[in-house]
Amino acid sequence: MADKAKDEREIRAPKVVAIGGGTGLATLLRGLKTHTPHITAIVTVADDGGSSGRLRRELGLLPPGDFRNCIAALAKDEALITQLFQYRFGQGEALKGHSFGNLFITALAAVTGSFERAILEASRVLAVQGRILPATLEDVTLVADLQVVNDAASSNLARVKGESAIPQARQPIERVFLQPEEARAFPEAVRAILDADLIIAGPGSLFTSILPSLLVRDVRRAIEVSSARRLYVCNVSTQPGETDGFDVGQHMSALQRHLGPGIFTTVLANNRPRKSQENQHLAPVELHYPLDAGYDVIAADVVDPAVPWRHDPGKLAEQCMRHFYNQQIDD
Repeated sequence: MADKAKDEREIRAPKVVAIGGGTGLATLLRGLKTHTPHITAIVTVADDGGSSGRLRRELGLLPPGDFRNCIAALAKDEALITQLFQYRFGQGEALKGHSFGNLFITALAAVTGSFERAILEASRVLAVQGRILPATLEDVTLVADLQVVNDAASSNLARVKGESAIPQARQPIERVFLQPEEARAFPEAVRAILDADLIIAGPGSLFTSILPSLLVRDVRRAIEVSSARRLYVCNVSTQPGETDGFDVGQHMSALQRHLGPGIFTTVLANNRPRKSQENQHLAPVELHYPLDAGYDVIAADVVDPAVPWRHDPGKLAEQCMRHFYNQQIDD
């Protein structure tokens, strides 16, 4: 009877789509898998740095790093898989700097004939709970227009290409966009959005992890017409070279500037800021926002006390699911 009740709960559990990349998306997935088996991660493919960038340039492969993080987060035996997938080779001219997980996905792509098939097979072999999908299969480049201050009275825009180069420029970001701008969405990602009960964007690097997937035209359009609840998760700390000095309102302003004001009208923000003693250059995101901004703010303690510049997976997922069920009650 207990197993039957569990099966019924799992069937009724909401279908959640999580959009982003980097460690932020993996953190969210790690918490969500304790609440629902119906998880779809839609992952950015704009990464061009580190091991992923090397494999992308040398083999013409989509960058595997963020997919590796998601697989590790959603795998059944997470502790072992995380340790194995995140293992980074420290020696060997060709291997140095590569992670095992990136090479595993690369080999699977060669064996199966496609990147998307490789992610599917890796997920099956490692008993991943949920699905992990690329936002697009096209070779996209993230481009940023930066505000370069010439003197106290004037500034101009400088264009920087490449996800890894944007935060290194250390200039305020006016906007980001994809090249090609009309990149086609991965059809399964669009279907997952249209079928979702809850869509979550973030946490993660606002301009280089979250927006690249949301800027894929049909991904954005699917979110706009979806009947799902939509929630943006604001970072708990600012990111050097990307969101220096940003408060919650500025995060939302940047999101709305790129996507329009109606696509995400609820933001989850941390209300227990903790200054990091280990990373003094990281500042907590202040809970400041215009009271007439046209969006709702859920303020809650979602920070990891041991790593105060990141979210706690359990606290974050709990607040996301609480928002979903509260909205159902309100309806």
